[in-house]
Amino acid sequence: METVIIVVHLMVIVALVAVVLMQRSEGGALGIGGGGNFMSARGQGNVLTRATAILAAAFFATSIALTLLTRFGDRPASILDSVPAATTTAPAPGGSSEGNMLDQLDRMAPAPAPATTEPAAPSAPDVPTSQ
Repeated sequence: METVIIVVHLMVIVALVAVVLMQRSEGGALGIGGGGNFMSARGQGNVLTRATAILAAAFFATSIALTLLTRFGDRPASILDSVPAATTTAPAPGGSSEGNMLDQLDRMAPAPAPATTEPAAPSAPDVPTSQ
């Protein structure tokens, strides 16, 4: 629907510019007005004036229609709505109340591997000590 109105709007704009440029200049401020145009008769001037008014009304109507479609149409979803909420928060600039930087890094470090229950192998043979 919106595409159709945009195409009609563009056609109205082109026609409006063409009709306005075909009209005879009345002021002659630049010295180029008057003379013999192919649209110089009074009846043809009335047709161009009426066509200008009709095209201007169509321009305003399509502009208002496009504005209303944009206002009340479906709004595009924000990409920020699809981002999952983070579970951790970044520390505040200038420090944090959770301790110093080393404490925070200590908490983020992986836990040490659990100790094994096997007895440790002796590094040297068991020799009785002298008495």
